[in-house]
Amino acid sequence: MNASVGFIGGGKMAEAIISALIDSETVKPEKINVSDISEERLKYLKERYKVNTYLLNTEVAAISDIVVLVVKPQIAELVLEELREVILSTQLFISVVAGLSIGSIESIIGSNKKIIRAMPNILVKIKEGTIGYCINSNVEMEDCEFFECLFKNIAEVVKVEEYLMDAVTGLAGSGPAFVFLMIQALADGGVRAGLPRDKAIKLAAQTVKGAAALVLKGEHPEILKDSVMSPAGTTAEGIVKLEEKAVRSAFIEAVFAAYKRSKEISELMKKKG
Repeated sequence: MNASVGFIGGGKMAEAIISALIDSETVKPEKINVSDISEERLKYLKERYKVNTYLLNTEVAAISDIVVLVVKPQIAELVLEELREVILSTQLFISVVAGLSIGSIESIIGSNKKIIRAMPNILVKIKEGTIGYCINSNVEMEDCEFFECLFKNIAEVVKVEEYLMDAVTGLAGSGPAFVFLMIQALADGGVRAGLPRDKAIKLAAQTVKGAAALVLKGEHPEILKDSVMSPAGTTAEGIVKLEEKAVRSAFIEAVFAAYKRSKEISELMKKKG
């Protein structure tokens, strides 16, 4: 890909995306521009990934074909004010700022810009992530195709309406933490049964990875679950315990709680704007 990509903000999420784009050979390091307020952070990114680094956000925006806003929500509007006169209607402007609506972005940099609001999760770092995104009316089909092509090697990319972005955040954004907790709990169960800790973690993690791979091949989770449950077998006994403890309901409530919190943050961002 010959287009240059500029990152406004060089934090953990920006690094995860940069690392994956370079590792997947989607974008060459010399085509990546990064700005950050920390000279130390920029030095680290330049030395590790060989990308171009700048202290000025406006400089990155001016020289990049695609501009990706990756800053904390509390400073997003200040940064957008900086970029107001720099972003062109021909550029693709991508925001991965949690809770920042397309309308809020348009109110600052202009409603004539091509704006994509995206929500990646941290798993993009290992090219196994998810990215939910929505667009404003200026983004055309070829822009969506370009966006999906840019990220398809590092994530499952799903286009949704903007009102569903908080749901994407609750499920895919927060989901990795819920799965990490599940892996830890499975490993704890293995340790309780006598397995050494290191082996229990490996077995638990691989079990989750393999199970997910089967589902991604098109198998329905319910059918897969039933296929493992032999009559009066070990799995059936384990499933009974999970249902007794309302584990299924706990996961549903966890996703919904994360969704509601994301919605609250979105509303706060709107009021602030």
